[in-house]
Amino acid sequence: MVRFVFRLLSLITLAMAIMAATLDAIQSVAASEPVLTPLAVAWTAASPQSIAFVADTIMNRLSPALWDPVTLWVLSQPAAVVLLALSLLFWMAGYKRQPFAGRFTA
Repeated sequence: MVRFVFRLLSLITLAMAIMAATLDAIQSVAASEPVLTPLAVAWTAASPQSIAFVADTIMNRLSPALWDPVTLWVLSQPAAVVLLALSLLFWMAGYKRQPFAGRFTA
């Protein structure tokens, strides 16, 4: 059941990454130069309340030192790249390995 949840999360984040990459590609063609939307801009446009909630949670419940170097760096990266990496991590968590000896072992 947990494997299914990770695979579903991987599919959802992959779809979001494809949408972000498509929007960046359309904007790049329109502007005649590469346009890469940072994750913070895309997240704020989609749901400003949730990014404020995550920032408040990290600052108050975890460590304020974690917000500055780590989270701000991730939020400044292109949205499509971050979502692709997150999709890969979810897929790896839900991956079922093949038996070492092969498919037809007893």
